[in-house]
Amino acid sequence: MKTKFLAAACAASLLAGAANAVPVALTALTGQVGGAPAETSVFKADLSSLGAFSIAAIQINDSGSGIGGASGEFSGFDLDAIKVSATDCATAACAAGAVGLNIFDFTIAGTVFSGGAQRPPADPKLYGTNGAGTNVDNATATLGQFDADSSVVTPDGFISLGDGGFIAFNLTSIVNSAGLYLYIGEVGGNGETAAGNIEVFQNQVPAPATLGLLGLGAIALGALRRRDG
Repeated sequence: MKTKFLAAACAASLLAGAANAVPVALTALTGQVGGAPAETSVFKADLSSLGAFSIAAIQINDSGSGIGGASGEFSGFDLDAIKVSATDCATAACAAGAVGLNIFDFTIAGTVFSGGAQRPPADPKLYGTNGAGTNVDNATATLGQFDADSSVVTPDGFISLGDGGFIAFNLTSIVNSAGLYLYIGEVGGNGETAAGNIEVFQNQVPAPATLGLLGLGAIALGALRRRDG
């Protein structure tokens, strides 16, 4: 019985860690960058405002409002790139050229993706995702570079989250927020603002399937308590 309690308690603890998120405020920088013509709006968050906060993961959430963007595979927030840097920029061009910390793993191993809904007519998968549509295909998304072209004829260099979707980046090393700035690029500059929809975590973000298992563990913990009480 102690073993069952321990397993369920661990699951509940992991759920609490996954939920330990803090939202960050973003401001739009002047100008645009990206493909020709330049069309990516860049937003900045001063991570120092969080105080001495250890960051293990960063998550970008689509607002789910259905505004901006296009339909089908291009639904939802279109992420051009993400960067954490010690350089404080006022323009999109500065952010694109700033040296970023080497803390991102843009492969499936370093990302957690949950695609949102597509606006009709729907496509087989969201743009910039892998063949199954379950995670990022960074060969297409190139999330380490502010280089997106939002043309529906020749798109390149971004990933679409879908309405209500999210993408999380589990960092390769934990960083302290002091003196750092977060930059993200929104393709097209067409109203899909990310303000209020960015979170930083002190723990890594588990995959949605893992969260489901942890939730079952937490439910099991409650059931065991009721049965033994």
